Amino acid sequence: MSKRWFVIHTYSGYENKVKANLEKRIESMNMEDKIFRILVPMEDEVEIKDGKKKVTKRKIFPGYVLVEMIMTDDSWYVVRNTPGVTGFVGSGAKPIPLDEAEARQIMGTMGVDEPRTKVDFDAGEQVRVISGPFENFSGVIEELLLDKSKLRVLISMFGRETPVELDYNQVEKIN
Repeated sequence: MSKRWFVIHTYSGYENKVKANLEKRIESMNMEDKIFRILVPMEDEVEIKDGKKKVTKRKIFPGYVLVEMIMTDDSWYVVRNTPGVTGFVGSGAKPIPLDEAEARQIMGTMGVDEPRTKVDFDAGEQVRVISGPFENFSGVIEELLLDKSKLRVLISMFGRETPVELDYNQVEKIN
């Protein structure tokens, strides 16, 4: 038997509590040789609000926890009867392990990839530039360039609308 990744379903919001409970049970029931790693799939999300950058952790799959284990009757029992666990993901009574490619993709999302940016700007909104060479100019957001983490803002200069690319943290909304 080889170790594989399995997905367990938990009550939403209890993922970290289930992880802690399961870690205690593995130790107290001497299952370290059958149950290895427990992960709550998270990713960094960068939020820019009022020109300030804030990185928060966001659950990728709320209500689910990944467990790397060798599936035996004993290890199944320990995981299944952990408080907060509602069951294994799979059809019928037999839990189905994650595909290796799926497991690698989730691991990549958790740490290797760039953090996703959550933006509270929309095209057509009025903004004021708060830093850089266009500081104190106002303009209208023409386009969000999500792949570059920038905004294209139309700034009125010399009586003409001029498109300028700015970072999210260089502008603030005008209310």
